[in-house]
Amino acid sequence: MTTLLLSAPHVHSGMTVCRLMRQVILGLLPALILGLFLFGEPAFELVFASIIAGLLSEWLCQKCQKKALGSLSDGSAIVTVLLLVMSLPPHFPWYLGAFGAAVAVVLGKQVYGGLGQNLFNPAMLARVVLLISFPVEMTDWPAPDPILPLLPIFTDVVDAFTGATTLGAVMETGSSETHLSLLPMLFGISPGSLGESPLLLLIGGIWMNVKNVIDWRIACSLIIGCILPATFAWWISPETILSPISQLSSGGLMLAAFFIATDPVTSPTTPKGRIYYGFACGVLIFLIRIFGAYPEGVAFAILLMNSVSPLIENATKHRLYGEGK
Repeated sequence: MTTLLLSAPHVHSGMTVCRLMRQVILGLLPALILGLFLFGEPAFELVFASIIAGLLSEWLCQKCQKKALGSLSDGSAIVTVLLLVMSLPPHFPWYLGAFGAAVAVVLGKQVYGGLGQNLFNPAMLARVVLLISFPVEMTDWPAPDPILPLLPIFTDVVDAFTGATTLGAVMETGSSETHLSLLPMLFGISPGSLGESPLLLLIGGIWMNVKNVIDWRIACSLIIGCILPATFAWWISPETILSPISQLSSGGLMLAAFFIATDPVTSPTTPKGRIYYGFACGVLIFLIRIFGAYPEGVAFAILLMNSVSPLIENATKHRLYGEGK
């Protein structure tokens, strides 16, 4: 009689890398489609050129290093590129977007050994490189030029476009008066990045949570980590600090909460660690927004917390029975 020994785990959830990446892409699509609708041909060129550059970089790297993990068909390169372009100005030059996509894939992912090996979020690493290298292009916010006519409530916002994001205008003027109504800000029909649509990103995030693609702990704790100090600061100085709802609907906070900070590679795996990680990300985002030299702090906050994620995980990991403290 032959005994067959099988190693654990014996139960599979059915979630593969390809399926996970498809769910993330589906979660991003509503905000991406709105951005393409609002900003037209230049936005299409940016997305198309960046995806081609990202896929080409992935293919070349895998050809050069045979032991790199992942494959061109797993969708991870497309997710990385989409997260990058959705955090860029809508009319960012397509050739610079392609350069950023190559940086994200090559320097942010493949140099570490491929899929699942990177220390930092590739998209945010590339965004910081672009921000430092091309500050003028990265702070050029064009007026929306929708493919089809908008509703009157949104048309007034487009006509009143000032050429600066909400966070940028507050930093420049020192005043929290944005002159924008709440509904356009929630839909993202206001100065901002290509994928800056908080309501649609929230819908995509809920979708991914239902599909068990992300952990709600990181998303919720990040939002609380930013909104809680923002609320206290707003109570103290409402003339110079944006209201909590404006903080929530401005910049890349929602994109970070549901799509960037929840990256399973660069975030802790323990439940407590994810709460601490997300909360610290949110606090850092708020502090950089208020005291930093840049109006938006998502990319810097994410990269800083990526660097301490292993420490958080080690401090919150479950100890084996009988193991000493």
